[in-house]
Amino acid sequence: MTASEQTSTSQTQKVALVTGGNRGIGLGITRGLLAEGYAVAILATREEPAELLAELRELGPVRYTRGSVAELEVHERYVSETLAEWGRIDLLVNNAGVAPQVRADLIEATPESYDRVMDINLRGPYFLTQCVARAMLQRPRVEGEARGTIINVTSVSATVVSTNRGEYCLSKAGLAMATKLWAAALAPEGVLAYEVRPGVIATDMTAAVTAKYDELFAAGLAPMPRWGSAEDVAGAVVQLAAGAMPYSTGDVLHVDGGMHIQRL
Repeated sequence: MTASEQTSTSQTQKVALVTGGNRGIGLGITRGLLAEGYAVAILATREEPAELLAELRELGPVRYTRGSVAELEVHERYVSETLAEWGRIDLLVNNAGVAPQVRADLIEATPESYDRVMDINLRGPYFLTQCVARAMLQRPRVEGEARGTIINVTSVSATVVSTNRGEYCLSKAGLAMATKLWAAALAPEGVLAYEVRPGVIATDMTAAVTAKYDELFAAGLAPMPRWGSAEDVAGAVVQLAAGAMPYSTGDVLHVDGGMHIQRL
């Protein structure tokens, strides 16, 4: 699909923002939304991946903004470029996130690592949501339709303790609370907010601990004894974005093979 064809995308086609939508879970979400007829605007830090974008544009309209969600000045550019091209924003998926570069015990963790993780995983999404919500609230209300949907991709680490990556756990717990805050604040205005909480998902972030989790699954870590996939998470996002639950907001959808279920 050419740039001119993208620009002429119907004003009735729904538009999604997906941070980190070029790899891992985010790429799965991008593909899932394109399959559902969305136009997708990706925000990512890496150089524009021409080959990948060409592949994705076979599925639907895609645009790419290079920048970090941690840089607040990037937010306005990301939103304004999307609106300039497609005229609307229906969905924000706060997916981009990082683990600590070094897994350090709480006693050894550094302020630099803490700041990096919190800036990308919590502070950035919080203020990007603010920016996107302002744009969503500019849209006229239509009876029976949401003005927009916000989905935060968190982690089982929002509630499950890992003492060798405390900053990551705190960032995801904070993002879980942010979901409730935005849900409560925006529901009267017709904007819904949800949390998707993945478990152990096969991505480059978890590749270094494959053996560890293989053993844990074999020992009964989750009722479904397998790794999750990016497609599993994408399916949850697509379902929440479909608008089939207009009287629900602030909810958590677990994508963890039942890992969250307490068992004796």
